[in-house]
Amino acid sequence: MFSEINTKLIEIKGDLRKKQKFEAQIEDFQKEYKVVEERIAQLQKNYKSEEKDVTQLEKMTLKNLFALLSGTKDEKLSKEKQELIAAKHKLEEASKTKSEINKAILDLKNKLHTLNNVESSYKQLLSEKEKMIKASHSPHADKMFELSEQEGILKAYIQELEEAIVAGTRVKHDLLEAQTSLEKASNWGTFDMFGGGSISSFVKHQHLDEAEASIHKAQTSMRYFQKELLDIKEEAHLEIDISGMLKFADFFFDGFFVDMMVQGKINDSLEQTKSQLTKVSEILSDLTEQFEARKGEVETIGHERKELIESL
Repeated sequence: MFSEINTKLIEIKGDLRKKQKFEAQIEDFQKEYKVVEERIAQLQKNYKSEEKDVTQLEKMTLKNLFALLSGTKDEKLSKEKQELIAAKHKLEEASKTKSEINKAILDLKNKLHTLNNVESSYKQLLSEKEKMIKASHSPHADKMFELSEQEGILKAYIQELEEAIVAGTRVKHDLLEAQTSLEKASNWGTFDMFGGGSISSFVKHQHLDEAEASIHKAQTSMRYFQKELLDIKEEAHLEIDISGMLKFADFFFDGFFVDMMVQGKINDSLEQTKSQLTKVSEILSDLTEQFEARKGEVETIGHERKELIESL
């Protein structure tokens, strides 16, 4: 009988922590959603402004005619078109992020719905526990339940650590892919600077496209990683700059089409990616250490409970 209720207590403790975790994640996602909405509104204004600039330049006014004759109009129009493409790209990126956040909120709400009655179930189990303690003549009953409570809390925390490690490993994988693509782009970019021609330029941009896709994936997985860290970073004693982690891809998407042709920009992006990879690896190392330590504590509790049962 004790074994059965112990198992239930461990499970319900895990469900209680899950509910708290989902609620915290939804709240954080909703805050982020508002920020993205504000960013989209600003980006839409920027895009319309850039579009207006291009349209005005394309009109054959007297001013534009003189610019055309002096050979400056095409150069200016090219720059304005690049800025228009960059504005459009940022807007598309932000809209994609908004859609992903919205989906994440809906998924969490569905998970939360399955845990609606977890508090009442926990109270019922506590009531059953109290009755069993009163009915038991064993002097060790209180200690047994205390150990099961500790085990339940630890197992729930271990599961959260494991989920955070999985999420962090996904980020690391995406960053490594981005690093590989940027290294290839950098190498081809160097070749391009020394007269590589149209082929080297094409290959360079092909690798930049791959890097862009990987960095978007990394930013998305970083967002989920950050949510997994919300409820454990204090317990795990982790010092993490969450806001900095979420904005890590800004260096890449800001001005991507305008100045990514410059070799220095590619190298800067590569260094930023390596920096984020180092940070994520350090956090994963700390989480793994915590995971192994907590597993050891669960084993210790298991041995203590076994010895208690054998002494009865």
